[in-house]
Amino acid sequence: MTTLNFKGPAFVLAALLLVPSLRSQQPPVPGRGGRGFGGFTQPEPIDFGDTAGWRSMFDGQSLRGWEGNLDFWHVENGAIVAESTCEKPTGTIYLIWQGGQPGDFELKAELKGEGAEVNSGIQYRSFLQPPGQGRGGTAAARGPGEGPFGGGARGGGRGPTGPCPSGQPRGTPDREANAKWNLGGPQADFDGANRYTGQYYEGGTSRGIVAWRGQVVRTEEGKKPRLLAELGARDALASFVKANDWNQIHIIARGNELIHIVNGHVMSVMIDDDPTKFRKNGLIAIQIEGTGKVNFRNLWIKMAQ
Repeated sequence: MTTLNFKGPAFVLAALLLVPSLRSQQPPVPGRGGRGFGGFTQPEPIDFGDTAGWRSMFDGQSLRGWEGNLDFWHVENGAIVAESTCEKPTGTIYLIWQGGQPGDFELKAELKGEGAEVNSGIQYRSFLQPPGQGRGGTAAARGPGEGPFGGGARGGGRGPTGPCPSGQPRGTPDREANAKWNLGGPQADFDGANRYTGQYYEGGTSRGIVAWRGQVVRTEEGKKPRLLAELGARDALASFVKANDWNQIHIIARGNELIHIVNGHVMSVMIDDDPTKFRKNGLIAIQIEGTGKVNFRNLWIKMAQ
């Protein structure tokens, strides 16, 4: 068994307490574990719906406190919604929370993607990019054949061409209209095809995907990112993600440790020890690209004391 030694407590909490697959493999040891054995008990699960001490980011009725292109972003059935279609594509757009630029925090949200071609996620510790600058992460960063949109915004090549399935002309994203909200920085990734959900992705920089789903990755100055440990098989963790349904997203950002949890399962851990690229704070936003619909509700944040 690999022994891991980290400075901070965040990874230990995530990897050992929040991953059911790891807990289930450890049988009770007489005198040391299990209820009634030497007085020790298992930790109680955290209720995702418990928001005592948390700050609401969304009032459930309006986009008060958020800023973005309101031609796409709106409130529908108690959720923040955006839809990208073949005839009217969004391109890569963001809705930015106006509550500050947190550093150390926890964020909880429920996210539903509709359609296999939609891509979304939650940006944090992010920054505004100059107009005209696109997302970071090329086809090489993702790996051969990894782009979910046939080489579109995330695959590094051309997207689909020709008319839409409806027979109507294919639309073109209005990048100029969205330039003032164009972000780069870390993202807890989410996509309708469930290839990338839960991974650590970084746009607007040279890094792209750093910690894939199921990985604990460390970055250091002058070195390529290195795999420290595996949290589980990528496809096995994918089975915990709900297609076309609500998913519970939990992000923990403490110092240089960044943890992505989906539906109670740790999906990726990033330990950023590269001082030339590490960002200690920044903007929070929600995002959409590709084709489909995204829904966000019950967004909460808890700042570090």
